[in-house]
Amino acid sequence: MIKTYRKTTTIKAEQFDEAKWQSIYNASHNPEEWDFEARKLGIDHYHGYFIILTYEGDMRVHDGDWIATGINGENWPIADDIFRKTYAELPVIPEAVADWIELGKSKRVSLDTALLLTLYENKKTDGNELARWIMHGNLATVARAWLDGYRVEAQHDTRTD
Repeated sequence: MIKTYRKTTTIKAEQFDEAKWQSIYNASHNPEEWDFEARKLGIDHYHGYFIILTYEGDMRVHDGDWIATGINGENWPIADDIFRKTYAELPVIPEAVADWIELGKSKRVSLDTALLLTLYENKKTDGNELARWIMHGNLATVARAWLDGYRVEAQHDTRTD
């Protein structure tokens, strides 16, 4: 019987900009300077092309491709259309929601239990900001963040000097 699977790891990826990397390559005055920049993403320049050294061999990277970095630090190129069909950017959530997720996971509470407790607390305290944020159009974002991971939104400095 054929089963269906989903990817369970997250990756970091950067879209390849050939003009930018050609500029970096041209501005490098020695091989060590080029290597310092290029090795961050496993890029090399060979016979006028940019390549990535992968476990499967050298692979050419084209403008607009994505350079993925795996959990062991390995890099590989992914064509833009394949990347967009395969990966979704992690949701961005407020720090309070991230703290709530981490607390729930540390206590080994399921997502549904954590949501029920938060809603119950909201009714008792008459207006929990966290519950309001979750329940006003962000429930799917919270579920994705709980399951797949997240990024915390940047805090804005409201001080005036």
